Amino acid sequence: MNNQTYGVTPPISLTDPTSKDKELNDLLIKELKVRGSYESEAATLKRVEVLTTLQKLTEDFVYEVSLRKNMTQGMAKDAGGKIFTFGSYRLGVYGPSSDIDALVVVPRHVTREDFFTVFEKILRGRPELEEINSVKEAFVPIIKLEFAGISIDLLFAKLDIPRVPHDLTLDDKNLLKNIDEKDMRALNGTRVTDEILRLVPKPTVFKNALRFIKMWAQQRAVYANVYGFPGGVAWAMLVARICQLYPNAVSAVILEKFFQIYSQWNWPQPVLLKQIEDGPLQVRVWNPRLYAMDRQHRMPVITPAYPSMCATHNITNSTQKIIMNEFNRGVEIIGEIFTGQKVWSHLLERHSFFHQYKFYLCVVAATKSNAE
Repeated sequence: MNNQTYGVTPPISLTDPTSKDKELNDLLIKELKVRGSYESEAATLKRVEVLTTLQKLTEDFVYEVSLRKNMTQGMAKDAGGKIFTFGSYRLGVYGPSSDIDALVVVPRHVTREDFFTVFEKILRGRPELEEINSVKEAFVPIIKLEFAGISIDLLFAKLDIPRVPHDLTLDDKNLLKNIDEKDMRALNGTRVTDEILRLVPKPTVFKNALRFIKMWAQQRAVYANVYGFPGGVAWAMLVARICQLYPNAVSAVILEKFFQIYSQWNWPQPVLLKQIEDGPLQVRVWNPRLYAMDRQHRMPVITPAYPSMCATHNITNSTQKIIMNEFNRGVEIIGEIFTGQKVWSHLLERHSFFHQYKFYLCVVAATKSNAE
């Protein structure tokens, strides 16, 4: 039994799973497998190989830039460079069609301009490259590529240190000193993902529950920040909080409690995985007592890594109502699943959005060329 306290409150229950819980959990895993949630070992191995290649290219990139800036070969070799992952791949909830979110971390003498020139040129010279598109002016500058059949979103961050060794981790808040906002935003993905994994009692239980919730949210059309719904990181934090409250439960019970608790949650009380921390920077940390904008967040889910931010700031009055309706639907159906009247697939029935309304607005956008 796991008696450790996780999160900002003691657990609600330390009860071990019953035989019925385990049976329902087996059926849950079976449903996820039937729906293709898990990737084959061969496909996963291919992802590892691609990331290994990108790590080597990152080191080549830093080495080349270092030589251009008049470093000796020895210093250039020691400068390092490292690939980090975040998002669904790092969380371990990726499927066959998932992309990889990756971050190139470099020492202080390598610039973002180097990333979009030298590194992009290195990538373009690789036979595995199928497609590449740089978005320098994005909120978080990015290189999007298809590499050996895998979609990769590649971010960049420069740290104020002379070298980036292989064993570097990003959990030290002091690494955020003397970097710009774009670098900080790029680093945030990996820092948040790693912190979520550190704060859950049983990672496998968390991952299987999150796989289901992500699939449910997509099927019910309540997924994606851009539409005013929680994105992948927010759903991950919502699941993680339930895991903290029921540290000995199996994934099936986590899902039952997920719908029960969030259907009754006292919004806008925030969902926190840990207490909000202060840090070494003069940056804004989520605080509704200080900031009027933070008080406007309707369903705040707060990232655990410094500087803490609200991952659900895009939720509106109308999307909140839709989410709450889905939570209430979930409570009803999962209650029937636990009494044997329904099965997991009933919870995953596809939304009827295109039959719910009388009028729809369609926006069509076009460009004159692929480059645009």
